Amino acid sequence: MTAQILVVDDEPDLELLVVQKFRRQIRAGDIGFLFAHDGIEALGMIADHQDIDIVLSDINMPRMDGLTLLERLQNEESPLSTVIVSAYGDMANIRTAMNRGAFDFLTKPIDFSDLEITIAKTLRHREILREARYRQAEAERAHASLSRYFSPNLALRLVSSTDGVDLAGQRREVASLFTDVADFTRLAESLEPNLLSELLNEYLVGMTDVVFAHEGTVAKIVGDALHVLFGAPTDQPDHATRAVACALDLDAFAEEFRRRMFTKGVALGATRIGVHAGPAIVGNFGGGRFFDYTAYGDTINTAARLEAANKQLGTRVCISSVVADQAEGFMGRPVGDLMLRGRMTPLRAFEPLRPDSEDNSGVATYLAAFARLETKDPGAIAAFAAEVGLRPEDPLASFHLKRLLNGGKGIQIEI
Repeated sequence: MTAQILVVDDEPDLELLVVQKFRRQIRAGDIGFLFAHDGIEALGMIADHQDIDIVLSDINMPRMDGLTLLERLQNEESPLSTVIVSAYGDMANIRTAMNRGAFDFLTKPIDFSDLEITIAKTLRHREILREARYRQAEAERAHASLSRYFSPNLALRLVSSTDGVDLAGQRREVASLFTDVADFTRLAESLEPNLLSELLNEYLVGMTDVVFAHEGTVAKIVGDALHVLFGAPTDQPDHATRAVACALDLDAFAEEFRRRMFTKGVALGATRIGVHAGPAIVGNFGGGRFFDYTAYGDTINTAARLEAANKQLGTRVCISSVVADQAEGFMGRPVGDLMLRGRMTPLRAFEPLRPDSEDNSGVATYLAAFARLETKDPGAIAAFAAEVGLRPEDPLASFHLKRLLNGGKGIQIEI
């Protein structure tokens, strides 16, 4: 590609000298020259020729001098590399030019060997700038893409190759979290498209903001449902603790959002959340054409099943004992031993609670009733009946009472 150089000087013989001295480079197509006689003419030529690489400008010229031209060029979004030419005794103006952003300077009379070296050096500088801008643009595009999945801090780390984060398929210990809005499909069919779009976008932005606040990874969004990972793509030794805290904050946001929608006449269903932890295969499985960071394995399937179990249990958040055992300072109510279809052994599940929540006042009496249920004590019916009498809005206590009244025994629950 031919490097274009704009020479700005009012000396009438300079154009002929420059063309003569650089005739071989001009014939070879390595360099091309344009000529202007003052700053005003130079600005016009720059506007007409977007491929100019270097401006070689005298300082003392009529109408607009070189310092004014330099100032105008530096105010552009992508300033051109400028080399200032002036008499050796005019060092004050040369110093001013360098302070204003000139890349280099030459003194008159021009030494054309020095000019050739200066042009080569300036062109190398331009190439470095182009490469830096290209890398920055690529990084910004990558960051914009990754920010849809990862928290802002993690997205920045992934963009930086020096961090060495591996997105290829690998087995990792993760906490998997699924969310889903109850009866959303039926609601969507009853809403106008613009209202549905506004509602869903606001909901998903709020939910992903919560996930990113806990530095989780959004592996998938399908309609209103989210799949979130902790412990991938980077190690998070506290992935279970993060997952529980995130689940509670997602539940709080979803319930507040649901109340706001109700005031607008939209009966949005509850958001159900399931969390499980264990090994999974995680990585970018987009087939080389798409970015699709996701996870596979029994851990993922079990988390999805726990989310779905909320519908039967009456709860909004259901986590496995694996997560509860690993989460620091965990507090919650045991749900029972769930027999999930496809699993050979039951899985103890819990409803997590905030340690400082006002809703925890009935935990002790619930635990006492659950202990009777666990030992198949006939007094479990009375204990849960009393619990429902005190807190009729507690769906989990009502679930157990209904099971007992229908002949159920113990804490094993078919899901």
